[in-house]
Amino acid sequence: MTRPEILGLYAITPEATDTASLLAMTQQALAGGARLIQYRSKTDDVALRLEQAQSLARLCAEFDVPFIINDYPDLALEVDADGVHLGKGDAPITEARRKLGPGKIIGISCYERLEYAVEAERQGADYVAFGAFFASITKPDAVSAPADLLRHAKQKLRIPIVAIGGIIPENAGELIRQGADAVAVSNALFNARHIRSAAERFSLLFKPDQHFISPNHGLANNVT
Repeated sequence: MTRPEILGLYAITPEATDTASLLAMTQQALAGGARLIQYRSKTDDVALRLEQAQSLARLCAEFDVPFIINDYPDLALEVDADGVHLGKGDAPITEARRKLGPGKIIGISCYERLEYAVEAERQGADYVAFGAFFASITKPDAVSAPADLLRHAKQKLRIPIVAIGGIIPENAGELIRQGADAVAVSNALFNARHIRSAAERFSLLFKPDQHFISPNHGLANNVT
C-alpha cells in the first residue's frame, strides 16, 4: 500500500480546549498549503482528545492531507488517522505497526541522534524527525541538533526526514537545503497574525510556483 508523501509544511496543532477555534486555525494552515497535520495534545481529558481528533480527521480528509496523531496509537486507530508520531518513551514501532497495520504512517522523533534514525528505519518507521534546530517556544528544554545532521542523515537514510524546533520562514530554507524533506512548525504558524499567510510562506519554500486554493468549508477565512 502506498503511503502519503512526507514533504513540505508539517503543521503541529497547538494546545486548545476550544475545538471550534482549533479547527478554524487548522483550516487556515491547510488553506495555506500545509501538507501534513499532527494533532498534539497533552490534556488529560480523554473525551476532548477524541472529539478534537475526530473533527481534525474529517477536516484533513476534506483537504486530502494526512492526519497524524502524536503519542496515542490507540486514538489514531479509533479515529482512523493516517498515522502516529512517537517519541522517546512512547510505544515501540513494532507495537504501533501491529495496532495500526501496514498502510499507516509511523514517524519517530530522533532528536539529535542519527543512530536512532538508522534503527527506526530498520524497524519500519516511515519518517524520522530531528531537532530542535533552533530555540523552541513549544519545547524550551529540547536538545539542540546541528543543521548538518540533516545532510549526514540524508546520506544514510532512505525514508523522509523532518526538521523541527524553532523553525520560522527565515531559517527554514537552510534546513531544506541541508536535506529536510519537511519542516514541522507549531508556534510560528498557529501564533502568527495571519495563519494562512504564514503557511503560504513556509509552503513556497518547497514549491515557489505553487498557488493555494482553499475549498469552501464554511469556516472563517481570517482567523489569526
